[in-house]
Amino acid sequence: MTPLRIGAALPAIRIARNRDWLLDGHRDLEIQDFTVPEILDGDWVGVARFIREALDGYEGRLGIHGPYDGLAIASRDPLIRQVVAKRMDQGLDAAAAIGATQMVVHSPFTTWEHFNHGSKPAAREQVIEQALMTMRPAVKRAEDQGVTLVLENIEDVDPAVRVDLAARFESQAVKVSLDTGHALFAHGSTGGPPVDYYVRAAGNRLEHVHVHVHLQDADGHADRHWAIGEGIIKWEAVLRAIVEEAPKARMILELNDYSGIPAS
Repeated sequence: MTPLRIGAALPAIRIARNRDWLLDGHRDLEIQDFTVPEILDGDWVGVARFIREALDGYEGRLGIHGPYDGLAIASRDPLIRQVVAKRMDQGLDAAAAIGATQMVVHSPFTTWEHFNHGSKPAAREQVIEQALMTMRPAVKRAEDQGVTLVLENIEDVDPAVRVDLAARFESQAVKVSLDTGHALFAHGSTGGPPVDYYVRAAGNRLEHVHVHVHLQDADGHADRHWAIGEGIIKWEAVLRAIVEEAPKARMILELNDYSGIPAS
């Protein structure tokens, strides 16, 4: 199996502790601070300056997790869409300030939507149209800024739906992200397929995608964000699928306990 270089998702205050490891091969890094409303509406410029200084000499692929708390990117409500658009702009401001080239955005597809779209044939298309309407300004700006927006599976039961949504933007600035623990939750609790199927759905649907992967272990019951090996994910199958479908994926450990990064 081709070796995969693993990076991590970290808040700014954790960079110094992991700096030597990050600079070893210039691992992929995802900054987590710009998900916090108080930072986005506060001194985010100071946080960005701190990050740039902490990463002096770093030449790896840098991304951020974009704002998501309470943000439904497929809302029917025009006022909610305005709020989402503002937060996406703030995320892209932060990405520009630190030189990030990727921003994670949460998928709009819910468990409720999955189990009910069959009884309302237009419901899924409505979700897609509302997401396109909400996100088009951010996508245009991302194109101009050289940033890729990656749609992360959250409640997604069908691994293909957000891949289809990404394709509907008809933009190289929109791709997909996979969270292994979220996929395992869907598999264990809501009838989704095994985790490696989510990788292959992305690789098969969008050619030459540099997929973004959040690596975390879980039990299939909840969103655990455990260290690798503490849960029940079939890692050989997942990593084999990544090597075969998306060998240039950004591989990001997203753990609740940052001390689990070295062992993972």
